Amino acid sequence: MNRRKFITTSIAGTCFTLPCLRSVANSLSFTGNDDFNGKTTNHADIRDCFVWEDEAVIQLVESVFDKCILGKIHPPQNELKHRWIAPGGNYRGQWIWDTMFVIDLLSILDGQREIIRDVFANYRDFQERWNRATPPHKHHMISCMIMADDDTEKWKTYPAYSQIPILAWGLEQVYKRNGDMQPIRENLESLENFHEWYWRERDVTGVGLVGVGAYSGNIQHARFETFDFDGTLDNLQLTRHPSRRDDSQTKAYGDILVVGNTSYLILAEQSLARLARIAGNTAMAKRREKRIRFSIASMRKNMWDGKAGVFKALRRDSMEKIDELSIGCWMPLLAGVPTKKQARRMAETLASPAWQTPLPVPTIPCNDPRYKPEGFWRGDVWTVTNYQIAKGLKAYGFDDLAADIADKTIENSIKNGVSEHHHSSTGKALGVDFLGMSCTVVTLMLEGISRKYKLRLKR
Repeated sequence: MNRRKFITTSIAGTCFTLPCLRSVANSLSFTGNDDFNGKTTNHADIRDCFVWEDEAVIQLVESVFDKCILGKIHPPQNELKHRWIAPGGNYRGQWIWDTMFVIDLLSILDGQREIIRDVFANYRDFQERWNRATPPHKHHMISCMIMADDDTEKWKTYPAYSQIPILAWGLEQVYKRNGDMQPIRENLESLENFHEWYWRERDVTGVGLVGVGAYSGNIQHARFETFDFDGTLDNLQLTRHPSRRDDSQTKAYGDILVVGNTSYLILAEQSLARLARIAGNTAMAKRREKRIRFSIASMRKNMWDGKAGVFKALRRDSMEKIDELSIGCWMPLLAGVPTKKQARRMAETLASPAWQTPLPVPTIPCNDPRYKPEGFWRGDVWTVTNYQIAKGLKAYGFDDLAADIADKTIENSIKNGVSEHHHSSTGKALGVDFLGMSCTVVTLMLEGISRKYKLRLKR
C-alpha cells in the first residue's frame, strides 16, 4: 500500500474555543461512510463561522470540512476500540501523520474534544498491545497505521514499522486550538516513550540523526516510514543493528540517515517539551530539550551542504552525503533547524528553477533525471508538504516565497480539486479525492500564509 519554525515562544494564552461552530458540529454525522468515498451523509452551512472575501474560498472550506475532516470519522472497529479517523479512499485505518493535520482543524469545532481524545487513545492502545507482544528493544513503537479490518492480530507482524513522528506536534496544535488539557495528561508519557523508541531504534549510531527501518526486514516497508518513494532512499539497504549482538536479528535497520524524519522528530520534541512544561513536568521538558539541542547541532554539522543550499541525507556508517534530493530536504525549516544564514541559502535554492515547477513544490527537483510531474513522490506536488514548507519559510521571514507557494496551491485546489497529490506541470488532481491531510489547503489560509486568499475565523 502506497502511504505516504515552529513558534518558540510560549503558547500559553493562545488557545481559543469557537461557540459559533457548535451548531455546525452538532448537526453533522460523525460516523463516516461505509464506502469511504470521501462524501458525508449530511452537510451543514459553516459560512456563519468564517470571514472571507472570495466566494470560491468559502466553497472550498465547506467541501474540505465536509469531505476531508468530518467525513473521515468512523466508529470503533476491531482493534480500533475508539472512534478513529481514516485518510480516505481505500486507506482503511488510522495513520500517524495524516491524522494530525485533520485533528488540527477538527479541534476548531466545539464539541469535538471526545473524538480527538479517542484518536489518541487508539495510539496508546496499540502501544500497549505491541509492548505485550514484542521484546524490550521494540517496546513503545506506534505503527504507521492501525488497520480497521484487522481482526486476526495481523498487527503483530504488519505494519512492523512506524511513520513520520508528529503525534506530539498534533497534540500541541489541538491544545492551541481548544485548550483541552486532558489529552496532554493522558498522552505525555506515551509520547515520550514513542520518541525514545525512535531515538533508540532509528538513531542506532547515536549521532542525533534518524534513519528508517522495518522489523519485517522489507526495504519498501522501511521507506514507508517517510515519504513512500523518497528520492534519497533508492539505494537503501537494511542491516542488523550495528551494536546489538544478536545473531537471530532480522536485518531491520536502514543504512541512510534522512533529513525529513530527523526534522519531524525535532519538531515533535519541541512540542513535547512545551506540553511537558504546561503540564508541570519540568524534568521531561529538560530531557526533550537536551535531545533537541544535540540533534539540531548534528544536523547543522553533518547534513548541511552550503553549496547546494540544502540539508542532505547521509550514509549511516560513513556519514557521506547523498547528492540526490527529495521534498524532505525542506523540512528543517519547519523545525527551526537552520541558522538564519542557512535558511536564507535554502530560500534561494527553493526559488531556483529546479524547484519552481508551474505548480510548486515538486517532491524531487525537476532537473533530476528521475523526475516525472505525475510521479508518486517523484515529481508530483502534495498540499500537505507545501503547507509545511510555506509555514517554515514564513517562520524565517520569507513571507513572499511562502505566500507564492500557498497562493498557487490554493488556486490549484479551487481549479482542479482537492486531492491526495497533483501533477506539478498541469496541476491535475491525482490519487484520492479529498484525502484527509489535504485539508491543509484551508490551514494555509487560516494561518495567514496566503496573501491572495483571505480566511479567518469569526471571534
